[in-house]
Amino acid sequence: MGKMRILAVDDNSISLAAIEQELKKEYEVIPVNSGARALQYLRRERPDLILLDIQMAQKDGIETLREIRQMERCWGIPVIMLTSKQDKATVVETSKLGIYDYVIKPFKGEDLHNRIDRALKK
Repeated sequence: MGKMRILAVDDNSISLAAIEQELKKEYEVIPVNSGARALQYLRRERPDLILLDIQMAQKDGIETLREIRQMERCWGIPVIMLTSKQDKATVVETSKLGIYDYVIKPFKGEDLHNRIDRALKK
């Protein structure tokens, strides 16, 4: 079996590069820079996990997550939200949509790895 695949969704190219750099040894990282591109990918492929930034232009992470949750082929894929926002409304909204976890940006590599490992082992 090959590496587990992680779809990383962030419209900030620096964040996306940091995620890819951090995870590429252990995982196959599929970086996409918008919610729309993430949805296009998910119509064709099924990653093992999704890292999803909340604050993105055009379609934000919550909107993207709503659409992901409506896609039957994506049921059961753990989603970890990436955010610099810690407001309660965002936490409640994403929790209702069944996220697995939260990672606060800027993230620490070890923290990101631990949360991904937990999500993939559940």
